Amino acid sequence: MAMCVEDGISSFPDHILFHILSFLPIKEAVRTSIISTKWRYLFASISTIEFDGYLMRGLTDRNVDSFKNFVDRLLKFPDQVSLDCFRLNDIVSWNDKDHNFDVSGWICAALCRGVKEIDLDLKNLGDTLPALLFTCHSLVTLKLDAVGSEIKVPSDVCLGNLKTLQLRNSVLFGDSIHRLISNCHVLEDLAFIECGFDNISEVNIQSPSLKRLVLEFDVTEGRYFNFVVVINAPNLVYFQYHAAVAKSYILSTMKSLEKADISIYQFDSIDCETSATHLIQGICNVWSLSLTIDEVIFRTSRLPIFHNLIEFKYLGVGFNGRETWLVEFLHCVPNLKTLTLNFPDDAGTRWKALRMKVPSCLSFHLKEIEISYFDTHMIEMVSYFLDNAMVLEKLIISMAALTWRQKCEAQNKLLQLLKRSKKSLIVILYYCFILWLELISVWFGFV
Repeated sequence: MAMCVEDGISSFPDHILFHILSFLPIKEAVRTSIISTKWRYLFASISTIEFDGYLMRGLTDRNVDSFKNFVDRLLKFPDQVSLDCFRLNDIVSWNDKDHNFDVSGWICAALCRGVKEIDLDLKNLGDTLPALLFTCHSLVTLKLDAVGSEIKVPSDVCLGNLKTLQLRNSVLFGDSIHRLISNCHVLEDLAFIECGFDNISEVNIQSPSLKRLVLEFDVTEGRYFNFVVVINAPNLVYFQYHAAVAKSYILSTMKSLEKADISIYQFDSIDCETSATHLIQGICNVWSLSLTIDEVIFRTSRLPIFHNLIEFKYLGVGFNGRETWLVEFLHCVPNLKTLTLNFPDDAGTRWKALRMKVPSCLSFHLKEIEISYFDTHMIEMVSYFLDNAMVLEKLIISMAALTWRQKCEAQNKLLQLLKRSKKSLIVILYYCFILWLELISVWFGFV
């Protein structure tokens, strides 16, 4: 007598089954339709619909039309639930002339279903986006990767509930940026990644609701940087700026700023020193700062005091006098507690020759120092900090870039420095990138 195995999952309410199916790739979700008559059309009511180029593999000219009809029916199925997410990734081109998919129609269908998130990665995206996308009140998240095409922002743009906007590999013209942002009244997370600008005098970002801002500008052509960056976001918490120095910066006071990641480099046609100084001055309330520079493109004498800064990560690449610049900058951060250094050093640096007043943060507040990509030439730098960081508790050094012989040599020199300093501190040496580390000592107390 055959045993009847009870199907416990099928007894779940439909809304739970819809939720389970939303975690499956669309192809796998469709396959569940053969389980039973109850499952036959359940996949059509999933709240997350994602298509990528892998679905195109194996399609022939004969079944492309069937695939088009399937997508149309899936998006326009009667009595459907609202969509949480519609995602279209262009591993192969969805909107080329060979296949002639109705991508614009698919986007409109998702918008009509009250979709909350749209994520599109398409070639020629600027020619595909329907105007309805920019007036959809259900959208909370919008991510567009235009692969170098222009994003055309209509004059009647209004995205009243949009909280996250990410544009990648896009080109924007004229006042489209200001027009777009000013009509996103609850925007909290904004990112322009590898974007370019044309026929534009300023990048104007004004949003009282904005909390996170990422600007990574495309620098393939110098003309892209002949503009002013204007930021008025008083409630900004996180700010990332990776680009060449722009023509000028006008930044309102960012009293809520907690973390900033700044990576700037010089562009010949710009007065870098003045412009970069204005950028750094604008983030003076930050608590945690990561800074990457390739030249001394702003003078520390023109900087304000960073009273709130307690974490500083310095990633400056090689330039003469970097040790002097760093010590000068430390004078601007009197309450610094954690310092991370990640830059190449060489025999040309002269830490022993420094005749400068010791920064107050070294005397009273600095408790942890981490040195990434340690080189044997950095012994002088370690010696400087051991001699002057009076309340130091932890020293972390990565030796992953050294040969085994260099590691042994560096370790012996470090041990000599530690004995001479007579400090009680934790010293951690990383010997490889992954897991192996050696705790040299949890306490150094030499009599």
